Amino acid sequence: MTLILNTWIFEKDVQSGTSQVDLVERVAALGADGIEVRREYFTDLDSELPAVKKEADKKGLIVNYSVPDEIFKTDGTINPKLGQYFAEGKKMGIQKIKFNTGNFAKFDGDLAEVLGSLPLAEIKMNVENDQTPISGTPEAILNFLTATRQAGFNTIGYVYDLGNWAFTGFDAVTCAKQLVPFCDYIHLKNSLLDAEGKMVTTSGLDRGLFNWRIITSYLPKDAQVALEFPMDNDAAIEKQIRLVTESR
Repeated sequence: MTLILNTWIFEKDVQSGTSQVDLVERVAALGADGIEVRREYFTDLDSELPAVKKEADKKGLIVNYSVPDEIFKTDGTINPKLGQYFAEGKKMGIQKIKFNTGNFAKFDGDLAEVLGSLPLAEIKMNVENDQTPISGTPEAILNFLTATRQAGFNTIGYVYDLGNWAFTGFDAVTCAKQLVPFCDYIHLKNSLLDAEGKMVTTSGLDRGLFNWRIITSYLPKDAQVALEFPMDNDAAIEKQIRLVTESR
């Protein structure tokens, strides 16, 4: 199993001023295979992007890139910033870049043309089920990924985000079975309703609505797996790493 740590894990440290560059060494020390950096956590892209690559190369870590933006804008047009995001990823030597699908239902252009300019042979593009009614449904993701295959793009993949299904109300097992042909990455987190009736992400995989072990059994064994939820300290992170590695 290839285990990735998403830097949302270290949210408290990032909010206190810790750079994602500094987190690379910590991720390596925790025994992970890679780090998934979040674009919104960078404060100086020009200096931090090459520094992430330098540190990751030193430690032999995979770098993945989480971008909080969509491929298709509200009106269905392609996002003009996609090329910029891929260029940022190249500076870090990333394997994968993740987006939300956005409003693909409104797109009426030539998919091969609009995606053909992206360096998809060098960097794997993934889409994730987010928490929105536009791109957080299995239908929206299936429609987009099916269309990419028909357009000749066989390497655009899917990130199965377990915790997000709690926010959109879809059955996580059914979605796993539907989307497994496209899945090459899994984001693991659990969710539950808090005392006020608000859906929240929990601090541990064994606390929440989902039996993550059963659900992930429907997903590809060779998919990269990322832990993606805030944790208080390295001891808590190590415990969650053990849970996942012992289950796969």
